[in-house]
Amino acid sequence: MEISKKVELLAPAGNLQAFYGAVNAGANAVYLGGSKFGARAYAENLTEEELVACIRYGRLFGVKVYLTVNTLLKEQEIQDLPGYLEPFYRAGLAGVIVQDIGALTIIRESFPCLELHASTQMTLCASYGPELLKTMGVNRIVPARELSLQELIDIKRRTGMELETFIHGAMCYCYSGQCLFSSILGGRSGNRGRCAQPCRLPYIVNSRKKGAQCYPLSLKDMCTIDCIPDLIEAGIDSFKIEGRMKKPEYAAGVTAIYRKYIDLYYELRQNLGAEKAAEIYQVVPEDRKALKTLYVRSQLQDGYYFRRNGREMITLANPAYSETKDELLEKINGEYLQNRRRLAVKVEAEFLVGKPASVSLSCKETVGKATGELVQPSRNQPVTEEDLRRQLGKLGDTPFEASEMQILLEENAFYPLKQMNELRRKSAEALEQELIKARECKKSEVQQKIWSASNRPAQSIKCIKNRPIQSTAYSISVAAMEQLRVLAEFQTDKKSEQKLALQHVYVNSDLLIERYNECLALMKQINTAGADVTAEKNVTSGTELLAALPYVMRQSDLAYMEKIWSLAEKGEIDGFLVRSLDELGFLLNREQKSKKGVKIRTDAGVYIWNLSTAQSLSVLTDGFCIPYELNAHEQRKLIENSSSEDGHFLSWEKIIYGRIPMMITANCVQKTTDICIKDGQGVLWMKDRYQTDFPVLRNCAHCVNIIYNSVPLALFGEQNRVNGIDVLRLDFTIETEQEVVQVLRACMDGLSLKRGTYTTGHEKRGVD
Repeated sequence: MEISKKVELLAPAGNLQAFYGAVNAGANAVYLGGSKFGARAYAENLTEEELVACIRYGRLFGVKVYLTVNTLLKEQEIQDLPGYLEPFYRAGLAGVIVQDIGALTIIRESFPCLELHASTQMTLCASYGPELLKTMGVNRIVPARELSLQELIDIKRRTGMELETFIHGAMCYCYSGQCLFSSILGGRSGNRGRCAQPCRLPYIVNSRKKGAQCYPLSLKDMCTIDCIPDLIEAGIDSFKIEGRMKKPEYAAGVTAIYRKYIDLYYELRQNLGAEKAAEIYQVVPEDRKALKTLYVRSQLQDGYYFRRNGREMITLANPAYSETKDELLEKINGEYLQNRRRLAVKVEAEFLVGKPASVSLSCKETVGKATGELVQPSRNQPVTEEDLRRQLGKLGDTPFEASEMQILLEENAFYPLKQMNELRRKSAEALEQELIKARECKKSEVQQKIWSASNRPAQSIKCIKNRPIQSTAYSISVAAMEQLRVLAEFQTDKKSEQKLALQHVYVNSDLLIERYNECLALMKQINTAGADVTAEKNVTSGTELLAALPYVMRQSDLAYMEKIWSLAEKGEIDGFLVRSLDELGFLLNREQKSKKGVKIRTDAGVYIWNLSTAQSLSVLTDGFCIPYELNAHEQRKLIENSSSEDGHFLSWEKIIYGRIPMMITANCVQKTTDICIKDGQGVLWMKDRYQTDFPVLRNCAHCVNIIYNSVPLALFGEQNRVNGIDVLRLDFTIETEQEVVQVLRACMDGLSLKRGTYTTGHEKRGVD
């Protein structure tokens, strides 16, 4: 294929030294975090002054700086975002890496010329999520690390968007953005940059022979130095090195090696053509050894680019860092960290008696000039040319170094040393300003189109205080036919007067496709029994059947999605519970093409943490599910502030029972610890060091694992804690028929489950 531009090498920086080291080592761009909103809360990060200095310095050398705003933002935080970004924008910040859709919306409106990059935390795995984000102003995506090279090529071809992919560093076991493991167990949320890394801890897996302890969730670090030709030919726009929390020697050393081999391949390609260049491209042992020892966790592998998953990707043994040799660190320190890269400038000065003194610095065609007071005749000590050369050459605090100096000095001239230094400082500032002139932006050039299908009119959201309690209905999510059958029997039991006012039943889409007729028959029973109940509760009569889609949609799932969409298009189901932006984009695309409107509700993993996100997605969906990590107070503030100007309240759903999905993974615990059995669906168990058991649901149809919490969330009796919730939801995942009956009865009676058998999650504590 024809390559129109060279790939960007994007390096991490957790502090100033790492930033300057990465620039010295040849990075085309650097990503870093400021004092707020970054997904590495425990990195040093940079102050406002330091960050502005980095941005300005980078612009001098043609190195872009991208700021991480890749966490979820609470309502009280998101208001501070424009003020936080403004000094960086004015300094010339190139782009912002974003996870939160509300933050994305506010940044686009406040800074229309700023590039928006969708973080890997958005779990983008197909072309439909990127296409949707493109309509919101996003121009670059960082797809999920689990995608193959062919999938990336396909996304690039379908969307035309820039792709930024990881090429080196640590890897999460879970699809990024879908991990609640650290959050639920210890209150340290990965969505807030505070992950405690439970994936690096030992577990006993019941599929493993002899029950031996191992590290089944700990991925080896990624290294793609041998794959550079393939990645370049795939058309990826930016190669990203992970590691903002690692030392400056790592940032500089890894960047330098990848810079060397990227340049090598382009040179070979230019001289020999792509095919021959790829054949003779190879990495010398010394560089390979350096990459293996620069703060690597156990061993290296090349990620998911050429595999779906595999035991060879996992450490299994204790994932300790490899020892880095002092000689290597000293070499990196000497070459890249001790001195900053500087621009060569020509210094010209005039000190003529009776005329204003002047100093100018020039870099190629750009000049910065400063003029001072009149030069006075000397009474005792005239200024010498040596004095001027010494003082004007002191450019150590600037990004410049004097490569040439021309001085016009009249004999018997005098000029104070302090004023001489001031001229040097002002001329350096003037040159820097000229080299990095403020950007010019025409708002009309920025894409402002927001998705607005004819059957989804935009709603303007305003603040309504003291939102009233609405009539509460229930929704039930089921994953197995036995669970749906128990629900139908519970609703049709003539011996019991207790019935749930069911608004929705979410049936796992795999189950719906495989056993549709049985599902439909049971839904008819539920609707017949529930007609009187819904009327009595002042809830719309008739329970809606919605397909609960998979947690992740990849391009390989397209035929599957078409099949499940056909059920809605024919009117056989009422809509969908979506769990990813790719699924949302797919459904909106099909709605627009077919002119068929269906119900679309978002699950807890499509995060709605603030009013801006609710407003953006209210155009696209019919209702939201409260995320797991907001506490009751935060939920209440969010909901009471969201309604449309015509008095229509957004439909909010809250999960009050269910096992929390703590990890959605492309790797398979079963395959890692034993063999791949491809038996459709099953559960195995992991035991941690506290002897706590976690169920792992294996879904072979989509080749994913879902690691659930050890006990279910249960908030019975909490129905009125948050005003404005109009749907309370029970999620059934791996429960037996007997357990489903117990939960339904406990829900109706407002009773708690047996102490120690459930959790209240973040209902009271929330996350920092």
